[in-house]
Amino acid sequence: MMELIAQNMAPIMFFSLIFFLLAGYPVAFSLAANGLMFFVIGVELAPFSNNSINLSWPLLNAMPERFWGVLSNETLLAIPFFTFMGIVLERSGMAEDLLDTIGQLFGPVRGGLAYAVIIVGALLAATTGVVAASVIAMGLISLPIMLRYGYDRSLASGVIAASGTLAQIIPPSLVLIVLADQLGRSVGDMYRGAMVPGLVLTGLYLGYVMLMSIIRPKSMPALPKEARTLGSGVASLLVMLAIAGATFYFGRDWLDGQHGKNAGILAAALAVVVIYLLAIFDKGLKINLMSRLAQQVIIVLIPPLALIFLVLGTIFLGIATPTEGGAMGAVGALVLAGAKGRLSFEVVRSALAATTRLSAFVMFILLGARVFSLTFYGVNGHLWVEHLLISLPGGQTGFLIVISIMVFLLAFFLDFFELAFIIVPLLAPAAERMGIDLIWFGIILGVNMQTSFMHPPFGFALFYLRSVAARVPYIDKITGLTMAPVKTSQIYWGAVPFVFIQVLMIGIVISFPGLVMHYKGPKIDPATVNMTLPDMPGLGGGLGGFGGFGLPPMGAPAPGN
Repeated sequence: MMELIAQNMAPIMFFSLIFFLLAGYPVAFSLAANGLMFFVIGVELAPFSNNSINLSWPLLNAMPERFWGVLSNETLLAIPFFTFMGIVLERSGMAEDLLDTIGQLFGPVRGGLAYAVIIVGALLAATTGVVAASVIAMGLISLPIMLRYGYDRSLASGVIAASGTLAQIIPPSLVLIVLADQLGRSVGDMYRGAMVPGLVLTGLYLGYVMLMSIIRPKSMPALPKEARTLGSGVASLLVMLAIAGATFYFGRDWLDGQHGKNAGILAAALAVVVIYLLAIFDKGLKINLMSRLAQQVIIVLIPPLALIFLVLGTIFLGIATPTEGGAMGAVGALVLAGAKGRLSFEVVRSALAATTRLSAFVMFILLGARVFSLTFYGVNGHLWVEHLLISLPGGQTGFLIVISIMVFLLAFFLDFFELAFIIVPLLAPAAERMGIDLIWFGIILGVNMQTSFMHPPFGFALFYLRSVAARVPYIDKITGLTMAPVKTSQIYWGAVPFVFIQVLMIGIVISFPGLVMHYKGPKIDPATVNMTLPDMPGLGGGLGGFGGFGLPPMGAPAPGN
C-alpha cells in the first residue's frame, strides 16, 4: 500500500490541490500548504518509491533562493506600473469623454452606442490593461445611457462586460505579462503576437452587434436627433482622416531610408500629431473649418492614442522594455489626469492602494506556487503531466483542443492569475516538446482565460457590472422617467453570446497560427544569404595567417625550424 501511494504521489498531490481550491481556501495558502504537507509525506515515503520521489530535508534550503527569484523578477514589475496607469486613467474621466464622443459619432446608426462601447473598450484595453477599471467605468457611464434610449438590458450588459474583457488580450494586458514570465518568453514578443488576435476579437464583437441590429433592430435603437448634441459633420472628419493617410504615406517613404521597419510606426505617429495640431488650432483660433464633431473626436481620441504609442510603440520599436514602457505609461497617465484637472491626492492614494493590493495578491500566489512546484517536481509531477499530455491523440491540434477544453472548464472556478501560476507551468514543457511555439500557445491560453471573466459562477466582469448596475427602480436624470433595474439573470444571459464568440476565437487562433506567428517577422530564405568575410590587415588579405599577432601563417614552419 505504501509503495502504491509513493509511486502515485504526483496525481494525489495535484487532485488534492484541486480539492482545496474547490473547497474555497485562498489560492496562495492552498498552494503553499499542499507543497509543505506533501513535502513531509514525500520525504517519509521516499524509501518506498522505487526512486520516483527525489525529496530530502536539505532540499528546503533551496526555498529562500526560489523566493528571491520571484522578488527580484524585473518582468513582473510591469504589473504594478500598468495597474497604476489603468486606475489613474479610470479616475481621470478619459473613459467618459471617449464614450460620449464616440457615442455621438455612431449615434445615427442602430446599435451606435454598442459600437461605441466596444471601440472604447478596445482603447481602454490598450491604455489600461485592467478589466475591472474598464467594466466599472463603462458600466457607470454607458449602461444608464443605453437603457435610457431603449436598449435591451441583456444585450447592453453583455456588450459592456465583453468589451471590458478585451483588456485580457489587447496589450498591455497583465495576463500576457504573467504568461510570458511563466512560459519563459519575451513580453514584447507576446505583445506583438497578441495584437492581431485582439483586433480580430474586437471585430467579431462589432460583427455580432451589427448582426443583432439587423435581426432585432428594436433591441438597439439609434440615438434621437435631440440627443446628438455635437451635431453632424462626418465629412470634415473624413477629410482629416484623408490628410492623416496622406501624411502617413509620404512620411513612411521619407523615413524608410533612415528607420527601416520602424518607419511605419513613426509615420503613423507623425500623422496623428499633424491632425491633432490642426484640430487644436482650428478650435483654439475659432477658424471652424472642421465641424464640432470632427474637432471633438480628434481632440478626445488623440491623447489615449498617444499614450498607447508611448507604451506599446516604444516597446515595439525596441526603445523600452515592457517594464520601462509601463513606467512611462504611469507617468503619462498622471500627465493626462493633470491636464484634465482631475489629478488629486485622493486619486493617487486610491490608485496606489489598489495597485498595492493587486501586487501583493500576485506576489503571494507566486510564492505559494514556488513552494508547490518544489515538491511537485520532487515527486516527478512534471514528468507525469508531460507523459499524460503527449500521449493525447491528434498530435498538436488534439493537444491544443484538449488543453483549451480543460482551461475553459477550470475557468469556471479559477481566475486568470490562478490559472497562469498553477496550470501554465505544467503545460508549457509538454507544449514545447511537441514543437508548439510558446508565444502561439500563450495567446491561445490568453484568449481562453478571457472566458474566466465571462461565465458563472465566478465571472468577475459580471460581478463588476453587477456592482454598478441599478438593483432597484430609479429616476433617470435626463428624462425624469422611472427606469426598471437590471436583473442579475439579464447580465448573465447577456454574456452568453460573447462567451461563444470567445470560444470561436480560440478555434480561429488554433486554425490560423499566422495571426500570432507574424511576431517573428518575415522568413529569411537561407539560399539568398550571402556571407562575405572582410579583409583583415596582417592576415595576408584573408584568414590564412596570423602575422598581425606575431605568429606565422597557418602551415608555415615555426621560427627556428
